[in-house]
Parts: sequence; C-alpha cells; structure tokens
Amino acid sequence: MLFAVLFEDNEAFAAERPRHMPAHLSFLERNAESILSAGPLLNADKGDSTGGLWLVEADSKNAVTALVHADPFWPTGLRKTVKILHWKQVFRDGSQLIQP
Repeated sequence: MLFAVLFEDNEAFAAERPRHMPAHLSFLERNAESILSAGPLLNADKGDSTGGLWLVEADSKNAVTALVHADPFWPTGLRKTVKILHWKQVFRDGSQLIQP
C-alpha cells in the first residue's frame, strides 16, 4: 500500500534541523525500499521549511508510524504534527493508472 506522510514543523525547534540533517538523510537512505520519496514543504512566499512529505510503501499504517518514530528528527521536537494517509495513485507519467 502507498501512504502519504505529511509533517508540520514546530518553528520553536527549527534550529534542530541542520544539526540532525545528516542523520536524517542517512536514515532515509537506509529505508529507501519503503520511503520512496521525501522532501521539505516550503513556504511559497518565504521559501523556509514548514514541514515535509514522504511517500511510503508499507503493509500497514503501523509500519509507517514505526518509520516516523525511528527518524532522527522525531525525538528533536522538530515535528509538530504528523498525518499518515493512505494514498491511491491514479495518474503517473501522463497516464491514468485505473480505468473509470
């Protein structure tokens, strides 16, 4: 199953991001089989990070939650909220993946 994971950052802990970024990126690399894509969500006006987005392939929401909690960013307080949504992809590379 595919999941979209939406993170909202806690601005009070923004200074933690650069310090923990190398460990976070290494974590993403080690989990590349499950975490298909990841990156920051940027404020369209200021360009600063407001959170992040992961696309995850996993058997269950519990498996995604375990990944989120294993991320080195998790214990820092940087993540204000996390939303895990089941994602049904219907369009890719200019083509419909399902027929109406």
